[in-house]
Amino acid sequence: MNTQHTDDVGSYIAEAYSATWHVTGLPEDVTRRPIRSVGVIGAGTMGGGIAMNFASAGIPVTIVETTQDALDRGLSVVRGNYQRSADKGRFSQAEVDARMARFDGRLTMDSLANCDLIIEAVFEDMELKRRIFTDLDRLAKPGAILATNTSALDIDEIAAMTKRPADVIGLHFFSPANVMKLLEIVRARHTSDDVVATCMALARGIDKIASLVGVCPGFVGNRIHFARKKQAYKLLYKGVMPWEADAALTKFGFKMGLFRASDLAGLDIGWQKGAVTEYPVRDALCELGRRGQKTGAGFYDYDDARNAVPSELAAEVIRDVTGAEPSGMGADEILETLIFPMINEAVKILEENKAQRASDIDVIWLNGYGWPADKGGPMYYADTVGAAAVLDRMEALGAEDAEFEAAETLRRLARDGGRFVDLDFGGLKV
Repeated sequence: MNTQHTDDVGSYIAEAYSATWHVTGLPEDVTRRPIRSVGVIGAGTMGGGIAMNFASAGIPVTIVETTQDALDRGLSVVRGNYQRSADKGRFSQAEVDARMARFDGRLTMDSLANCDLIIEAVFEDMELKRRIFTDLDRLAKPGAILATNTSALDIDEIAAMTKRPADVIGLHFFSPANVMKLLEIVRARHTSDDVVATCMALARGIDKIASLVGVCPGFVGNRIHFARKKQAYKLLYKGVMPWEADAALTKFGFKMGLFRASDLAGLDIGWQKGAVTEYPVRDALCELGRRGQKTGAGFYDYDDARNAVPSELAAEVIRDVTGAEPSGMGADEILETLIFPMINEAVKILEENKAQRASDIDVIWLNGYGWPADKGGPMYYADTVGAAAVLDRMEALGAEDAEFEAAETLRRLARDGGRFVDLDFGGLKV
């Protein structure tokens, strides 16, 4: 691969970070809504982490769960997170108590009636979210911002459950939400300017890096991730083992490969016993009780220190499901098969006006997905390898699966020249 950088990567990233805060077309004098209190629905890993951001910034949080046990468990995890920070000297014991005092744990949604901002952080189930927003429309005070933390679902459909769709927005935090810097702010079809302006300002106030994106499956970050994930599983059918794919990604600069990350998150996310999904290898591993690091086995085997070891049993399962023979595919080809579809999908996102600018995509991947900083982000990296190389790989992958057909703009760049980072289709449109 040609890795000649077109610009200084450090300067590019700095400019990208500055640009992501600018919302094109948003009036400078738009009035922001006051956010003096926040409600969070769900005290699990995500809900508790989201709530911590606001409590740490001095904003009172009402956090709602369905049972006392779940509420107590969630608040205990929050306190434990704060206590570990205090034990490391990051702040005092008094600060732990002060932050916890900003939490008000409740068991009814009506407790959120006076909150200025309410964030739903429940399971990724559309019917559940529709019911919640129907309730929020009834109980939330006029002018309250109603936000969903969905990572992929249609926010326009969620907003349609209310009589106030202008108040509805996506606030997609990344897990662990109290640690990860990225916040995808998702503007739905009817989201008002003042709601957008308020949420962008609020992101700064809770020390996040925000990027405004549009509604589409997976938004920007996960949509690109899904393209990479699908190709990673396709590699298994070509005889590539998980550790070979992961090795290519870690050599590129990711701290962890995709399959190890899946083990860490839990292979049973989105799976139930007996289920048949689009990932039959994953299904087969789960049926054997190999559900990731938490069970000591997934794609990898794990020792007592949670060190990952390539698993012969997993390899047998993969061979049985796929029927594939060892591929002998080189690391460069593996990497192109994983990275170039990300670039192609990013171009399609820009063509569809679901991101404000190319550099926003790089900010998202640098801060939410561990993209190596020295590679600048998918768009910046695309300019270092060139459109022709990306197109060659995408034409091969598109011939196998029409979902990965090369973007028309990719073809144009390969034919006529131009830079990925300069692509401009008029910004975000809803």
